[in-house]
Order: sequence, then C-alpha cells, then structure tokens
Amino acid sequence: MARILVIDDEESIRFTFESFLAEAGHQVVCATGYDEALTRLSETECDLVFSDIILEGKTGLEFLRECRACGESCPVVMITGYPDVETASEAVRLGAFDYLPKPVEMEALLHITALALQHKRVTDEKERYRSHLEAIFRSVEDTIVTVDNDMVVTEVNDAPKGICGIDRRAIGQEVKSLELGCRGKCLEALRDTIDNKRSVKVPRLECRHPGCPPQIVNLSTYPLRDRRGSFSGAVMVMRDETRVVRLEQELCERQRLDNILGKSRRMQKLFSLIEALADVESTVLITGESGTGKELVADALHHLGARRHKPLVKVNCSALSESLVESELFGHVKGAFTGAARERVGRFQRASGGTIFLDEIGDLSPKVQASLLRVLQEREFERVGDSTPITVDVRVIAATHKDLQEKVRLGGFREDLLYRLKVVEVTLPPLRERREDIPVMVEHFVAKFNRKMKRNVAGISTGVEALFMEYAWPGNVRELEHALEHAFVVCHQDTITTSHLPPHLTNATHPGVTFLAGGAKVTPQAIVETLGKTAGNKKRAAQLLGIDRKTLYRNIAKYKIPEPTRDHAACQ
Repeated sequence: MARILVIDDEESIRFTFESFLAEAGHQVVCATGYDEALTRLSETECDLVFSDIILEGKTGLEFLRECRACGESCPVVMITGYPDVETASEAVRLGAFDYLPKPVEMEALLHITALALQHKRVTDEKERYRSHLEAIFRSVEDTIVTVDNDMVVTEVNDAPKGICGIDRRAIGQEVKSLELGCRGKCLEALRDTIDNKRSVKVPRLECRHPGCPPQIVNLSTYPLRDRRGSFSGAVMVMRDETRVVRLEQELCERQRLDNILGKSRRMQKLFSLIEALADVESTVLITGESGTGKELVADALHHLGARRHKPLVKVNCSALSESLVESELFGHVKGAFTGAARERVGRFQRASGGTIFLDEIGDLSPKVQASLLRVLQEREFERVGDSTPITVDVRVIAATHKDLQEKVRLGGFREDLLYRLKVVEVTLPPLRERREDIPVMVEHFVAKFNRKMKRNVAGISTGVEALFMEYAWPGNVRELEHALEHAFVVCHQDTITTSHLPPHLTNATHPGVTFLAGGAKVTPQAIVETLGKTAGNKKRAAQLLGIDRKTLYRNIAKYKIPEPTRDHAACQ
C-alpha cells in the first residue's frame, strides 16, 4: 500500500482519484491548494503526488519547484484539462515524472500509478545502496581518492587522518596540480593504473607534505570498472604506516629507508645516520665498493631533507672528459673556447637551492679539484671564460669507491679537499658483510621483475638461497640484481633454480658447502624441512630444492628420511 497525495481544487476530481486509488489498495490524502498541499506533504511521507497545474494562489509547477528545492524525491505527476507542449516540457524540466491530461480514466490512472511507484522503489533502493556505500566510504580510516580517466579527482573520503594533505577540497582538480609530498609517486602509480588498467602497490612511501608531519604510507591503486566492464578511472588507497615504522625503528626491525634495503644491524645504524644527516647542510662523502648503493644513499639524503623540493643534480665525474669537466660543472660563456657557440649553465648553477651529487669524485683532475675546493669554501665559482663570480646555494654530496687517503699519500688528491668533502663520511658495507639482508633484497627484486616483465615468479629455490648466502658477491647489490634479472629471462616456471643463474655463480667455489647437481645442500635437514613445507609433495619439494625427483628419491632413501606427518606438515 502506497501513500498518495492528490492536489486539485475540483472536488469531483479529488473524489474520483481517491475512489480509484483506494479501490487499488492505496492510502489517499487530498489537498485543495498550494499551501494545504505543502502542509500535507510536511505531515505525511508520500510515495506519489498527483497535482493539478492550476491551484489556488499558485500553480502546480510552483509546487513541483518547491518540492525539489526542499529535497522531496517522490514522483510528481501533473494533471490538467488544457495540456500544451510548453507546459509539459517545463514540468519535465522541473522533474515531473509524467503528465496526465483530463478527463482521467481509471485504467490510465492506475497504469501511471504503478509505473511511478515502481520508479520510486528503484530510486529508493539506489539511494539506500548509495547511502550505505557513502557511509562505508566515509567510515574507512584509510584515505581513499577516486579519479577519472583524465586524472581529475572525483571523490575523496573524510579520513580522520589526512594523508599527504589531500581532502575534499581536491575534488575537481587534476592530481598533478596538487601539492604532493611523495615526489609524485602517487601520481606515477595512478598514471600506471589508468594507462595499463592494472593495480599498483607502493609499500612504505614517504610523504612530506608542507604543513603536515612526515608520514610513511602504503599506497595501492586499482582500476575502476562499471558492470559492463568499461574502464572509468582509478581509486587510490593510502594507509598510514607511520606508527608501525616508528615501532620497527625502535625495535631495529626496519627493512627499508627510501629505496635502500636492509635489516642487518649495520644497515639499521646506516639508516639512523642518514636520517640524522638529512636536514643538515654538512657535506657528506659516501664510500664503499662498486655496487653497494652509494647513489641510493645520495637520493635518500636529498629526498628526506629540507631541499627535497629543489633539484638533485647528479654528475658522474669519471664519465666527463678532462677538457669539458669544468664547463660541465661550472658552465661557460659564448666563445670561451673552440666550439662554445652559446652560453652554457653548469651543473652547480642548475642545482642551486638543491643538492649536487658528485659520483666517483676521486677521478677529478688536480685543476678541477682546486675549483671545487673554492666552491666548498666560498660558495661561489666562475664560469669558463668569465671573471664574474656566481654565488650558489647548494649542498654537496660526493661518493667514491677508491681509497682517497691513499690517493692523497700518492699525490693524486688534495688533502684539504678531502677534509672539506668528508665532514661526515658514510661508509656502505659490502654485501658479503651483511648476508642477512640478501633475503630482503631477493624478495624486492623478485617483485620488481615480476612487475617489469609481467611475470608471476613465486621466488627462489632453497638451493639458490643457499648459493646466494655463500657467494662472495664482488659486484655487491648490483650483481645480485643482475643475477636475478638473468634468471627471470631464462626461467619459465614459478620457482628460480640454480639452472637459471648466470654460469659464473654456479661455477664459483663455495668453501665448506657441498651442492647437489642442482645446487642444493646435501643435508638431510634441508630435505626434511622442504618436504614439511610442501606437505610431502615430492615434486614441489624437488623444485624448491632445485633438483630432479630422482635425485630427491635417492637422497630420501640414502638418509632414510620418513614421510612427514600431517602435524609436522601443518606446522611448516
């Protein structure tokens, strides 16, 4: 039974409508004019309204306009004895459900009543669904942002913890126009999702939005599709992990800082040192073997510091020719030397306000060392071919894999420049001295190459893990990354085994460790543990060990290894 309001100044019309509708099982309320109709509507929640166009004092169109202005959503059907196109179009424009001419026949009245009430039921269901979704959307503590295909923000929830300064004021703006404190990483993730129609996850992203305390967030983006599968944009979810990260720091269990990976005690100390140096202006010298990640430390020092919104200019000193190194660093004026057809801005000037990273600083010539010393002392330099000093505000970070003290002793490096550079020295340990970090790096690189090559490799076998933990890694982290990239290219299964590794790794000598033909350790314990992990599945166990099934069966018989019990397998 529906509640229906009938508004007409003719008693016979009101009686006819009430009789027909009551006979159909509906409850009918009547009103003779505009004011009485508004009173009835305020007193009774109606499911449908029939209103004459001509009312006492005002028109039915004015009543319809007032209903919509007050937020009343029930269907309104206009009735009149003098229908015309102009009146009908105006009624529809104002939101009338339909238009019913007089004289009204019972069949027509009941038909339009059924249609209007069905429309209201559908509308009410959609509104309930929308309000439930909105309640869920607004109750989630994570920040949720939706964008359309043009990267324009369409919705933002009212998360109690604002992340990255994004709130509902961002609706209608392009994401790239917002002040983002994550160096645009969320913009990159959204663009990847929209361009490639896939989800993207960015763990432990640092967000330093102006006016907000530093935050560490987990970022996820997902494509938005309608019921027909049409792509309509993307949704981004940001979860604040700052408290968890701080607890990890207190417990020395942090595994990442910016893009530097490691959970070992030495890396925890390194993370703390980098954070302490981030907001100071001291010149830093980063030392360590090739491939240890010196450039990543320079990135972290810049990105975590107050200069993060300014340029980070990188210079590979070993790649610059002797004749052009001064021009590259300090710039030159037109005609300064043969071939100087136009003025050039140097790297120091381009880095003004930010940071300049001088990689392989030990390869600079004595002449350039003298010029660099002046920049560090006076904060000014002269372009090649010009005598006018240029003052520069730039933080200097240098790196080398060479022993600069030895170069000073041999006369190849200025001692005064060395002490200017190493106000604070950050020394990166080689990978062989922090082997407990290898599993963390393997997990990271496997995820990276899965994304890059659109693969679904689960991980490495226990044989590969054992080999990695024993190998000396002369090329450090870079060599580990390249070894896994090589494995991804040749691996066509879900687990990387030693057969997929570069030959120089599998042919290397590993003192004190004996490997099977596939690279796995020949120990009963390794076989027992692997069988436990696979709940006794020998095919899967052989894959994880990096050996064939015949070799596994032979070693099970040799060591008299029993089948794992159900409880043992469950515990694994």
